[in-house]
Amino acid sequence: MAWARERGMGALAERMGIEFVEFSVERSVATMPVEGNTQPVGLLHGGAYVVLGESLGSMAANLWAGPGRLAVGVDINATHTASATHGVVTGVCTPIHLGRTLTVHEIVVTNEDGRRCSTVRITNVIKDAPPA
Repeated sequence: MAWARERGMGALAERMGIEFVEFSVERSVATMPVEGNTQPVGLLHGGAYVVLGESLGSMAANLWAGPGRLAVGVDINATHTASATHGVVTGVCTPIHLGRTLTVHEIVVTNEDGRRCSTVRITNVIKDAPPA
């Protein structure tokens, strides 16, 4: 968790109110408010689910990559199966594959009632970080 706090989540995740609750290679959890992240009809915007998923998956991949390495997203997809209209949603990120040069994570996003609203999958490529 300290690694994630030191690194930061980036301006977009912060603007959307994403907060880490748990952070490790095996499992990462974050929450995001519905308010302020909705589409015109009051539902959580589909893109907001994707931002939550990418924030979790990319951060977890970078933790796995280790010092001197950088994980960058190359593919992301999301399937929305329900809608959140109030409160917060919670994303739980778990690895599907942790390799030397490739990671794949699944992020399950649920509403306050525990109902799955979206399933996000992200693939990251791991490469050497550019020189400082």
